[in-house]
Amino acid sequence: MSRQKGRPVERQVALGTAKLWPDLDREHGWMLTLDGTTQSYVDLADPTYLEFEYIQRIAHLVDTVAPAGQPLEALHLGGGALTIPRYLAATRPGSHQRVVEVDGPLIRLIAEQLPWPDGIDVDIADAREGLQQAPAAGADLVVADVFHGSRTPAHLTSVEFLQQVRAALRPGGAYAANIADGPPLAFARAQAATVRAVFPYACLAAEPSVLRGRRYGNILLIGSDRPLPVEELGRRLAGDTFPARLCEGAELAGLVGRTPPVRDAEAQDSPPPPEGAFGLG
Repeated sequence: MSRQKGRPVERQVALGTAKLWPDLDREHGWMLTLDGTTQSYVDLADPTYLEFEYIQRIAHLVDTVAPAGQPLEALHLGGGALTIPRYLAATRPGSHQRVVEVDGPLIRLIAEQLPWPDGIDVDIADAREGLQQAPAAGADLVVADVFHGSRTPAHLTSVEFLQQVRAALRPGGAYAANIADGPPLAFARAQAATVRAVFPYACLAAEPSVLRGRRYGNILLIGSDRPLPVEELGRRLAGDTFPARLCEGAELAGLVGRTPPVRDAEAQDSPPPPEGAFGLG
């Protein structure tokens, strides 16, 4: 049973101080923060309600990679409060999902306070180590949303990592990664180059001001070995409250330019965000 609404729930977990904040505007809504940085939002009564724009963009991909309602085999690298796994379970009943989350105490907190539905298995492991245990060609979808503090770890940014992702995907499967960057978008360009080096088809989605290098924000990278549903995905992104733009083809090639893909040997964490970029409130 989920916790009754009231005061925030605070606990020391492996990666810092986790807090669950009740949403006073939604009866069953909860926000998860880690050391003051927002991580996840969950509405236990309506898992299709998605508070964060970047999560809505991942959901658009979930909605368009296969016919509506068709169950998927999904691997999620990074767990938090399991927002996207809950969404997929609600919109594609019968899906089997595996979540790899490094922070065991955090997952225990979520299990106690915000339990998730059947069909979602959670492993406590580093994301790349968990990926290595994935069956070959077993997943329709791999989603990477991993931040240590407010930064994507270096070992999840390389060609070698993405080769492991591709090996875990079935033919026609899709990969999606949430990253964050700001001017001059050096990290985002390098990550786009890395996705393009491994997947024949790639695109990215972000708010126009982020793509123009005017501010820091989330960027969704997508790759597949088959053509992506770019027209439908682009329409959905453009229709959001905070519209995002899909960048693919020649435009994506222009954004990447001569930026080389990232290898394990030179991989670095994503740049730190500006002060307060991901804070609550």
